Amino acid sequence: MSGERASWPLYEVFVRPRRGLNHVHVGSLHAADDRMALLAARDLYTRRNEGVSLWVVRSDAITASSPDEQDPFFAPSGDKVYRHPTFYPIPEDVPHI
Repeated sequence: MSGERASWPLYEVFVRPRRGLNHVHVGSLHAADDRMALLAARDLYTRRNEGVSLWVVRSDAITASSPDEQDPFFAPSGDKVYRHPTFYPIPEDVPHI
């Protein structure tokens, strides 16, 4: 990589394969700006019409939890029983539940 390219920021690429599905992380790339990242992502990750939507996000703009902190980070949700609909009656004619 040339000196100028080495300073380009890293972008994470997400593709939505078809309507109704979620975006999925498919890879990373370096680009000079957002538009270039979007165009490069299109060329690299949707060459065979795999996607209907692309997201590119600068890696330094992503904040994530650490896998090492999984238990303490997610533990507070365990005591909120109202988040788990195990005690609600679900009508039989309600689809996809």
